[in-house]
Amino acid sequence: MRIHAIQTGSVAITQNWRRGKGHGTLRRLNTLLDRRWTEPLPIYAWVIEHPEGIIVVDTGETSRASQPGYFPGWHLYFRFAVKEWVRPEDEIGPQLRRMGIDPQRDVRWLVMTHLHTDHAGGLAHFDGVETLVSRVEYARARGLRGRIEGYMNNRWPASFAPRLLDFENHPYGPFTQTLPVTKACDVMLVPTPGHTPGHLSVIVQDGEHAIFLAGDTSYTEELLIERAPDGVSANEAQEIDTHRHILAFARSIPTVYLPSHDPASAQRLSQRRVLPANAEAARQTSNEVRTM
Repeated sequence: MRIHAIQTGSVAITQNWRRGKGHGTLRRLNTLLDRRWTEPLPIYAWVIEHPEGIIVVDTGETSRASQPGYFPGWHLYFRFAVKEWVRPEDEIGPQLRRMGIDPQRDVRWLVMTHLHTDHAGGLAHFDGVETLVSRVEYARARGLRGRIEGYMNNRWPASFAPRLLDFENHPYGPFTQTLPVTKACDVMLVPTPGHTPGHLSVIVQDGEHAIFLAGDTSYTEELLIERAPDGVSANEAQEIDTHRHILAFARSIPTVYLPSHDPASAQRLSQRRVLPANAEAARQTSNEVRTM
């Protein structure tokens, strides 16, 4: 089994988006008012070459996002807190074809961690592919409420009709609910709410390692270890609880943690570099370094 990181352009967000500041409404307001930007961050999607078929996790962004007028001018997040750079050749469809993979003919499953535009912008490349989305996420993302929440549902392909998932009460480490993708049960879905209520993550059992395709559960490995919620999560406490579950899982099996916008994710994947066995000690060391 091989796993590939596919970078579909770059995104910059405010510093208070990557690491939330304050609580409740103030946290979201601080995200919008912050004029400090991150460096351009990767927009990763993932390809799993599995014996049961190719699995793609997220689609990355569309190059149309770089064109004026693509994002609604009334939406404050898109006006003040996010910038994207995506060329046509960066889109996931052309990149898969360069790998010898036809996205419509060769992909068995498309799994969506969530439906924000930088993860769902490339849906049009997968027309006819069985697409897996949590029922909670799909309900949240639809209609006017979804657009207010930042989902670009008016840009979804007309043919978009995902299979909606309800998790089952089968434990996998600290996760009490799971859902297998493969018959071998070596690719599992787990609910990881916080960034969005219906966010899910994909865990690939690869030999002695678990590869944790984390979406936006955090923006970096360091922020996971620090249990630091982002600035736009729908539920701050829920995101921190998800962090606890991921860290507990990493204590039970060597885990390579791969958030979609962490510049170090691709290198961690290639090196199979796992989360620290004692994340609490790592968090304490990180805090000490920050205060020196």
